[in-house]
Amino acid sequence: MKGISLLPALAIMALASGCSNLERSRDLANPNVPPEVTAVQVCSICHGIDGNSVSPNFPRLAGQQAGYLVAQLENFRSHQRSDPPGFEYMWGISHHLTDEQFKGLAEYFAKQTPKPNAPVETSQMTAGKVIFENGVPAKEAAPCMACHGPQAQGMATFPRLANQHQDYLVKQLHVFQETEGRPGTPMKQITHLLSSQEIVDVSGYLQAFPSEK
Repeated sequence: MKGISLLPALAIMALASGCSNLERSRDLANPNVPPEVTAVQVCSICHGIDGNSVSPNFPRLAGQQAGYLVAQLENFRSHQRSDPPGFEYMWGISHHLTDEQFKGLAEYFAKQTPKPNAPVETSQMTAGKVIFENGVPAKEAAPCMACHGPQAQGMATFPRLANQHQDYLVKQLHVFQETEGRPGTPMKQITHLLSSQEIVDVSGYLQAFPSEK
């Protein structure tokens, strides 16, 4: 009888433990885990809790356009996006997530405040600003701000570029230019027109993008 009387209490304890664990869960396959918990418990390992990643190997997500983040997660899940090292991490992670989890994670990072990134050489700032605002007219390369906004804040499925890591941007621009790892965007045609130095310059300008006044 004593054993039977303990069952309700044990059940309550188990439920309480389950609720508590949801607040710290890393279970990507459980759609009941709130997206902000997944962001903190899983995504933050690479991207930082507030989306301002420290390592240039991982993109900054703070203030990123939610529509862009959802699109990238979908591309990872469908294996449409295969650029290394993105697929090494994101194919497995995105495989377990639902559309609603994609949306929740995107909204979480979109709400985070982007922080200033490291400065770059003055020569890169000057040259990069020209490319960002004017493109390279001699090559008929369009200005970056045409799609990414005058403050590089991004628009809809066009990503925010301001304060992104220079190294990460350089790598991604070369992925567009030289591979098929990120199909379905106009970036392959645009990057094909840019030299390696122009890629470095505009990426440096975006990393150290001046704050709005």
